[in-house]
Amino acid sequence: MCRSLEYLDIRETGLSADAMAAGIRMMPNLQHLDVSDTEADDKLLSALTHSNLKLKYLSINECMDVSDAGIKILIKKCKNLEAISISNCPYIDNVEFIEEHNIRVEVEEEDNDESWIKWQGKKYKVETDSSTTGEDFKAQLYSLTGVAPERQKILVKGGQLKDDTVISTLGLKENQVLMMIGTVGELPKAPVQPIKFVEDMSEGEVAQALSIPAGLNNLGNTCYMNATLQCLKAIPELKQALDQYSAGAGQLDPRKSLVSSLKGLFNQLNESGEGVPPFVFLQFLRQANPRFAEQDSQSGGFRQQDAEEFWNEMLTILDQVLKKDDATVIEKYMSGRMATTWKCEEAPEEEPTVRYEVFRKLDCHIDKSVNYLSQGIKKGLEETVEKRSESLGRNADYQSISRIERLPEYLTVTFNRFFWKASESIDAKIVKSVKFPLDFDVAEFCTPELLEKMRPARQHLREIEDKLVSERKLAKAKQDAGSNAASKDVEMAEGSSSAPFELHPDLKADVGCNPTGVYELIGVVTHIGRTANSGHYMAWVRKEKGIGGPDPAGKGIPETQHWWYKFDDDDVTMVTDEEILKLCGGGDWHTAYVALYRAKKP
Repeated sequence: MCRSLEYLDIRETGLSADAMAAGIRMMPNLQHLDVSDTEADDKLLSALTHSNLKLKYLSINECMDVSDAGIKILIKKCKNLEAISISNCPYIDNVEFIEEHNIRVEVEEEDNDESWIKWQGKKYKVETDSSTTGEDFKAQLYSLTGVAPERQKILVKGGQLKDDTVISTLGLKENQVLMMIGTVGELPKAPVQPIKFVEDMSEGEVAQALSIPAGLNNLGNTCYMNATLQCLKAIPELKQALDQYSAGAGQLDPRKSLVSSLKGLFNQLNESGEGVPPFVFLQFLRQANPRFAEQDSQSGGFRQQDAEEFWNEMLTILDQVLKKDDATVIEKYMSGRMATTWKCEEAPEEEPTVRYEVFRKLDCHIDKSVNYLSQGIKKGLEETVEKRSESLGRNADYQSISRIERLPEYLTVTFNRFFWKASESIDAKIVKSVKFPLDFDVAEFCTPELLEKMRPARQHLREIEDKLVSERKLAKAKQDAGSNAASKDVEMAEGSSSAPFELHPDLKADVGCNPTGVYELIGVVTHIGRTANSGHYMAWVRKEKGIGGPDPAGKGIPETQHWWYKFDDDDVTMVTDEEILKLCGGGDWHTAYVALYRAKKP
């Protein structure tokens, strides 16, 4: 768990100082911390003095916002500190103060020489080599400060730096700071609406311009968690239930803390344009289920976990914590009901038995004969098993046939791609291609009673979709030919309407059910790699039409297709339906592991 963590390396992660401080506060046993080349500042060092008094080693190389003042506060409070690495920290000058407290100072050697310039209270790093002249030096300063070379006065021993002076001949000491005097000339007036190109924007600005949602930072083998959460976030009813949830004061149940942190994390993702580090959520997850805190015996880092197991665990915890007097959001919108009939093949006269159970997912069983999702699901719903027959007084073969009698609005489908390989003690992967549809009709898996109830809604949905297809064809004919006949046909299609229908009373009263049996794909968790506990997980979530910013690079796609967000941890890009259909497997590319379907309603 986070509280027992002793070693943390988050250098070059791009995390903000506040995000790092929030996570580090939850690690009171931390002894070794490396935040080199990050946005670490004096406030982060101050946070260490409140919660990390066991700290022995700190690396803050290339941290431009850490100063002598922050170091002094840290040293006074953290009495166990043994060493600090401070290479290229321009605002740390008082190395003697650190050494006076018997703390070892480590400085990394650099390949290039560097000089520091102080101007208007700020320090700037300038890289030099044996051939750098004063003119080259001033040119670099111009790019850093905006002060033109002819306005610069750089003070060196013996006067001002001349353009033809070779810097290496000045005999500058290591980390010596030079003074520059000069003012920025009159700048060109900015346009009323400044033009900003994509390559000049930060990640947050690009995301805001395109309305690309924020990703989640990988905190060390947490891609399984990041991918799952991005798909669950696509369920607005779950987000609404979380917004209404309050754990209450003084709650010590880690499951309730986990749900509260998920509520906060989803809000952060909605408000941020950059990657969000899920420090708090991860801490409570590992408290709620220590399995997700397992560490590798060799590397000491946290192990990769199975995304499907995490998906199931989250639904279980959400169902337990969000439970009220009536059904929970998980029961209403993500749970179905299955009727399984057992019939003895060796004793036809024996009365069949029926068992009812709740399900939260359908499994796609994969073997050599399975090429499509529907085939794999059917294998799991129809099978022959051996069990005791009371009429025969011995074990006999029974045919087990399962049919769905209640469909949820959101249907989870898992691809059973992993099996235990005893010879290697691993969950090996089946990479066989299994095609899955963007629109999925599960009518063949339903009970006759449910099919009859859904018949009016299915017919109405079919009429609406047929009408849309006709309108698109006629509109295209009009555009291509420009004929009056095509125009008249379009007007007739637009003027027609489907016959009114009445939804079955049972389905109308069942909040969160699917009244048609037809689904559309809105999310996929994929895996690349050869075992469940290695490789990499990603999420692919459908972008709803009319929501968000413009399409990437202004490219259009057919009206019948959708754009998708591809979540590779905190790296979020956009792809089309074509890329989603390539996730069927058959090689070492990303392979669908968990699919989330949403009901298509009339």
